[in-house]
Amino acid sequence: MSDSTASATATMPRHLLSIADLDADLIRTLLDTATQMQDVQRREVKKIPTLRGRTVINLFFEDSTRTRSSFEIAGKWMSADTINITGKGSSTSKGESLRDTVMTIDAMGVDALVMRHSASGAAHQVAGWVDAHVINAGDGTHEHPTQALLDAYTMEQRIGGLAGKHVVIVGDLTHSRVFRSNVLSLRMLGADVTVVAPVTLMPSGIRAWSETDGFALSNDLDPILTGDRGVDALMMLRVQKERMSGGYFPTAREYTVGYGLTRPRLQRLVADHPDVVICHPGPMNRGLEISADAADAAQSLILDQVAAGVAVRMSVLYHLLAGAEGGAA
Repeated sequence: MSDSTASATATMPRHLLSIADLDADLIRTLLDTATQMQDVQRREVKKIPTLRGRTVINLFFEDSTRTRSSFEIAGKWMSADTINITGKGSSTSKGESLRDTVMTIDAMGVDALVMRHSASGAAHQVAGWVDAHVINAGDGTHEHPTQALLDAYTMEQRIGGLAGKHVVIVGDLTHSRVFRSNVLSLRMLGADVTVVAPVTLMPSGIRAWSETDGFALSNDLDPILTGDRGVDALMMLRVQKERMSGGYFPTAREYTVGYGLTRPRLQRLVADHPDVVICHPGPMNRGLEISADAADAAQSLILDQVAAGVAVRMSVLYHLLAGAEGGAA
């Protein structure tokens, strides 16, 4: 790791709870370090001593494949002792409070707590209770900062710097923590952002937020995809049926017709914008918000996002835990 990268560690906040905890320079530092970490990822032997002696707890109260696994791999590749605890595997399943659970873990002398929880603001609350560094791995419908970082990293690897690029985010905005973190990070990096959803899946207060942070809103997808502005990156968001208790749209078919990246829509998009890239934070509802043709298209960066998740989370752990004397990669 270069001296300039290591020295930037001092400017990191103690916790990573929101993209708002960072500024454009810090995001750039994290993404630059992720590039170095991806070089490690390509080695035959991936282990580096950077976090030897550190202990990272992954505490997940919601199911996860990509985020939990990539944090675990990231920690282990940097020689940290990494332990996974699920909600069902913790004493909260016996009625213990979240506060007692995290304070018990913290009392064991761990260095970092990576936490996913169904309640918005849970990570922020936990950060006030523990001495360990806290990384928000998704809290309710609030934020998912490392997902936004890896999305930006993945896009930049294919289309270059995001300043002036047009990124369109489509789907279930109401329930998406990914959308909230991405808007913040993309705007900090200079991208023009348009978000598209049916009225029923537009979050309360989004119009005032869009005016403050300078992103565009639309309830009609096709004019955005075929407009003169062009589309450099299209991010499809999962319809989070598990968070829906009412009728947000009439039928799945009607949602797909209006807002899904169907095969015909993909063909028109690529014809108009051959260099466009397609992203999805996963897991996907194939056939609902994204067709199999789109998910597997040459323009798809979905698996690139998964690979980038390890490198970006290695970068975050490094900057939070290694300090200026972190080991060399």
